[in-house]
Amino acid sequence: VTHWHSPKFHAYFPTANSYPAIVADMLSGAIACIGFTWIASPACTELEVAMMDWLGKMLDLPAEFLASSGGKGGGVIQGTASESTLVALLGAKAKKLQEVKAEHPEWDEHTIIGKLVGYCSDQAHSSVERAGLLGGIKLRSVKSENNRLRGDALEKAIEQDLADGLIPFYAVVTLGTTNSCAFDRLDECGVVGNKHNVWIHVDAAYAGSAFICPEYRHLMKGMERADSFNFNPHKWMLVNFDCSAMWLKDPSWVVNAFNVDPLYLKHDMQGSAPDYRHWQIPLGRRFRALKLWFVLRLYGVENLQAHIRRHCNFAKQFGDLCVQDSRFELAAEVNMGLVCFRLKGTNERNEALLKRINGRGNIHMVPAKINGVYFLR
Repeated sequence: VTHWHSPKFHAYFPTANSYPAIVADMLSGAIACIGFTWIASPACTELEVAMMDWLGKMLDLPAEFLASSGGKGGGVIQGTASESTLVALLGAKAKKLQEVKAEHPEWDEHTIIGKLVGYCSDQAHSSVERAGLLGGIKLRSVKSENNRLRGDALEKAIEQDLADGLIPFYAVVTLGTTNSCAFDRLDECGVVGNKHNVWIHVDAAYAGSAFICPEYRHLMKGMERADSFNFNPHKWMLVNFDCSAMWLKDPSWVVNAFNVDPLYLKHDMQGSAPDYRHWQIPLGRRFRALKLWFVLRLYGVENLQAHIRRHCNFAKQFGDLCVQDSRFELAAEVNMGLVCFRLKGTNERNEALLKRINGRGNIHMVPAKINGVYFLR
């Protein structure tokens, strides 16, 4: 087994785990409900609504995303961030199809879909590109500046596509990229998205957990302009896999895109509580809200904040050691719990170093490459 919780495991991303989350998972397995509708297990749905509100308030998300605001918004627990990106894309696609059909009743659906185009940074995770493939949509990779997507670059891409007769409909803004934990400028991209009626999905898979600490919330600036937001408590918040938190300002677009309502799934309470099967790709779902509830109740906000800060301090310490050693250099700014470092010199030298480190089987790391520069992360 590759032990993701070994103190010597430094590859990919951290995976969260904790005693209360494991107990909650066992309880979920024991209760064994499949919560596709409210009536199938009211507690499964009701607790999820409440937990997503608790979590949203911990992050200080805009009220429009919370069920308790009395508006349309609300949260749902998905399996992974990849699912959230695809669900948001399909919601955005359904919304744009309806708008364009109203403007051009003579166009058929196939014609409209052929013109749709989405956007992401060249630093976005591979799952964004995959969402485009699964959704049958063209996705454009927009060049980043200092590893971050800027508003003017997004606007230029959108205007070029409009001039070419295409229909921009969706953009993914990444807060905490995989390669270097860089933060796209949501405050700029959100303005551009709103101006051109493009759905803005915010992917904060790893870094989103840090937003429970007020000192990192400036990186969320512009969140009120987003249509959907996602992060993974299962990466960094002591909730074990799978638990990916997603909020939608107006879930009706996703609900309508996925709504297939056979008689055997209908019930008397429809419309008064969410039927989460309409918010996700699978029909069935586990009682994942238990994990959030147990972790939040046992640790509380302050202990979770201390856990995040401790990791960020480790990264800062390691980054300082790299800077103090004349053989090494940082390949990117130290952000959150990620350090991107390399031996000064060629890519081949760094590839050899990683091969030697991993070959010994003591420490496990993975590399990344930005603008042709190979580094260890």
